[in-house]
Amino acid sequence: MLPKAVNNTLCSEVIFLLVTFLRTFILYLVVVFGMRLMGKRQIGELQPSELVITILISNIATLTIEETDSPMFAGLLPILALMCFEVLTSFFCLKSARLRRIVSGRPMIIIHNGKIDQKEMRELRFSADDLMTQLRQNGIFRVEEVEFAVVETNGKLSVYQKYQSRTVTPQALSLPDRPEDNAPPLAVVCEGTIMNEALRRSGRDLNWVKKQAAARKLPVEEVYLMVACPDGSCDIIAKERDR
Repeated sequence: MLPKAVNNTLCSEVIFLLVTFLRTFILYLVVVFGMRLMGKRQIGELQPSELVITILISNIATLTIEETDSPMFAGLLPILALMCFEVLTSFFCLKSARLRRIVSGRPMIIIHNGKIDQKEMRELRFSADDLMTQLRQNGIFRVEEVEFAVVETNGKLSVYQKYQSRTVTPQALSLPDRPEDNAPPLAVVCEGTIMNEALRRSGRDLNWVKKQAAARKLPVEEVYLMVACPDGSCDIIAKERDR
């Protein structure tokens, strides 16, 4: 049998691990709830205030997980307070354009009719390299092709090309409208599971899915992916069997 001191040490370590696990799990749920409360955005789409809140919450959550001696409520309280503060700030920003400009800034035009506004560039601390990088990400390699370029409040560059440089569209070519071809293909079966919403939007039903699968000599459960095309056809990929 193990000595009593060793048993006590093992029990203490197990309790410590369980406490850490529970604190981490609770904080995970709280932070996920907070992010959902603040809205669905990617990091590159966050406004300055939202980015600050996200960084603060992540730092507080990390400290709360690591410092198991401190009460968990001491970590949860500032996180919940920051979430409430962000929600209130967003609410008041919706009501006041002036407050919105103070908190988030304003969009700034840095290219007009193919000419770079260097004063605005300096104010934004935007280098020529930064500008060319973001233009290339928009599929543009010459400044002369740009009618307007606007730096949005989240730092992204929105570009409006000159008429002669724009991509040709069916409307510009005066092609007839074909709305039946505009509907995208939809995945109606994924890994053997029927996607009911996609199936409804595609205008098909369960019998159509089973018929298409049977034509390939497959039960629906053996279909890895089935994509319904607007022309009535479908693409089917069967599941690979484990070797």
